[in-house]
Amino acid sequence: MHSHDVFIEAYGRIKEEVHAAVDGLSVDDLHARPGDGANSIAWLIWHLTRVQDDHVADASGGEQIWLTQGWADRFALPLPASDTGYGHTPEQVGRVRVASGELLLGYYDAVHERTLDFLGGLEDAALDRIVDENWDPPVTLGARLVSVLSDDLQHVGQAAYVRGLL
Repeated sequence: MHSHDVFIEAYGRIKEEVHAAVDGLSVDDLHARPGDGANSIAWLIWHLTRVQDDHVADASGGEQIWLTQGWADRFALPLPASDTGYGHTPEQVGRVRVASGELLLGYYDAVHERTLDFLGGLEDAALDRIVDENWDPPVTLGARLVSVLSDDLQHVGQAAYVRGLL
């Protein structure tokens, strides 16, 4: 098994959990927040998808499909188009309102497919490539992919928990 196979398997598990967290929910359920400072399922899935889109686009030298495939326009959020949700206040979390679970999953699935395309062509040696020099030590591609994976799994787990509270 090559490293790209491990990453493909891991990112595939995120997809399963994203769909399980969102499928069949009403718009009201997607936006329900268990507390004033808590995140909604819609925000959690949107955020994990935005971060994956942003980081994989950067690592692959491409553009975010949020911008290039019109997802920002379809979502029409009252936020800057470049916003990924990082550091959002509770008030900003509340601004992330989606028209449907299908829209949310459509964007996630498009990002997931682009991620798989990138991972499928990944050679083991590429994992040592520096992708972000703003940290000490600089971030390698391998570390970035693990970071996105970790963040996505945490957020989809939180979404599953919120769904369970509903």
